[in-house]
Amino acid sequence: MIEFFMPMAKVPTTTHQQKQINVQMTIKTGKPHFYEPADLQAARAKFMAHLGQHVPDKKLTGPLRLTVKWCFPITENHKDGEWKDTKPDTGNSNKLLEDCMEDLGYFKNDAQISSSITEKFWSKIPGIYIKLEQLS
Repeated sequence: MIEFFMPMAKVPTTTHQQKQINVQMTIKTGKPHFYEPADLQAARAKFMAHLGQHVPDKKLTGPLRLTVKWCFPITENHKDGEWKDTKPDTGNSNKLLEDCMEDLGYFKNDAQISSSITEKFWSKIPGIYIKLEQLS
């Protein structure tokens, strides 16, 4: 089991869904070119830096359960621990996080995540709590 908290003054709200496509097709392949805008590149770099500190010695195998608690800085009239029901949505947020975990070697493929528990809160201590465990 891997369990840790990544404190972040600003939790990334950019999601994997914000990947862009260049409508001008490349001359060599005639295929569209996909790219990541600067804010998505920054979010990916932030995740890679924080996640890189907790990579397991060996990739986890078999079915996995990923628990993620997104703790966003308190704004306006929100209270510590209050559920966050505004953007970004959890599915899109998790996709970038899971891709970074796969790229770093937490597991072979994010398809191994058989159980996913994701929650969003307003928090006095912003960051992302992650627990990754093998299922039997």
